[in-house]
Amino acid sequence: MENEIENKNLNFFERVSNFFKNNIKILILSLLLILIFILGYFYLDYRQNIKNERASEKFIKAGLSLSLENKEKAKEIYKEIIFSHNKFYSLMSLNNIIDNNLEKDSNEVLNLFLKLEKLKLEKEEKNLLKLKKALFLIKISNNAEGEKLLKEIVDDNSAWSNIALEILKL
Repeated sequence: MENEIENKNLNFFERVSNFFKNNIKILILSLLLILIFILGYFYLDYRQNIKNERASEKFIKAGLSLSLENKEKAKEIYKEIIFSHNKFYSLMSLNNIIDNNLEKDSNEVLNLFLKLEKLKLEKEEKNLLKLKKALFLIKISNNAEGEKLLKEIVDDNSAWSNIALEILKL
């Protein structure tokens, strides 16, 4: 009985050993691929963090320039951030450009909106961007286009629908 168990154990170990011997190249290649994917993921995450830090530093620098009444420099930095495609800081930069009237040319502001609309944003972020654009269009007396965007927000059943409806009632 003990002999039989020992033979089964030896058989099992021999089979495992033979499996590794016969498939060593495939196993090494698989491990290398897994390692490459893991390292690639961490590298991309690290690179994204560096980009976010740079955008953050630029945003702070633009805010400081704005507080020192250097509006041209602030506008330039905010535009730089928008063109960097950073989801968070790009939206905030456009908001600061509009709120502080840094860009006098409304066509340029609309071009900045177009740039941000190309970003891969979540549904509610896109609707918030539409809301901001609609308010800007209404501000520059393009009511028809602004109302069209507000209706799109309402039709989308967005979290911003109530605000869009209130603006439409005015």
